[in-house]
Amino acid sequence: MASGSSSGSRTSSRRWNIEFGEANPSTSRSIHDPLGFDRRAAEQDEVTVSRQKKEMDANWKERKAREAAQAPMRNIFMMGLMMWMAGNSVSLFSVPITFSAIWSPISALRNMNLVFDQFKDDKIDLVLPKLIFISLNLVGCAMGLYKLNSLGLLPTTPSDWVSSLPIPQAAEFSAGGITYS
Repeated sequence: MASGSSSGSRTSSRRWNIEFGEANPSTSRSIHDPLGFDRRAAEQDEVTVSRQKKEMDANWKERKAREAAQAPMRNIFMMGLMMWMAGNSVSLFSVPITFSAIWSPISALRNMNLVFDQFKDDKIDLVLPKLIFISLNLVGCAMGLYKLNSLGLLPTTPSDWVSSLPIPQAAEFSAGGITYS
C-alpha cells in the first residue's frame, strides 16, 4: 500500500492506492483466495444447491399432484353420506342429490387437464396421479348411478322398454258375426 501525500504541498484530500496481486492483468496471477477457500468447491456447491432446489421443487409438485389426485375421495364419502340420508324414495331432495353425484365426477373428468397443468414438469410423471383421479371419479359416478337405479329411475327392466317393442303378429284370427233368427 502506498500513500501519495507530499509534505511540500498541503492538499485537503489524500490519495490512496491499493494493489491486489500483480499490476499486469495479462499475467496468470490474480487475487489470491483466502486460506482454506477453494473457488471450484464453491461453484460446485452452488450447482449442488441449485440441483437440490430443483429436486425439492419436483418432489413438492409430485406430492401436490398426488394430493390433487386423491381429492375426489373426500367427495365420494360426502356424496355417499348425502345419498344415504336422502333415502330410497323419489323426492325433492333425493333426485337433485343423485344427479349432482353423477354430474360432479363427470365435470371433474372434463377439467382434469386444468387440475394437473400446474404440476407439469419434465421430471414429474403425471400418469399415475391422473389414473387415480380418473378411477376415483368413476367410482363416484358409479355410486350415483347405483343410487339412480335404487330409486327406480334407470330403465333396466324389460317393462321399462315395452313401449319401444314392436307389436307382435297375432297367431290366431277370429271373426264373428251376428245372426238373426
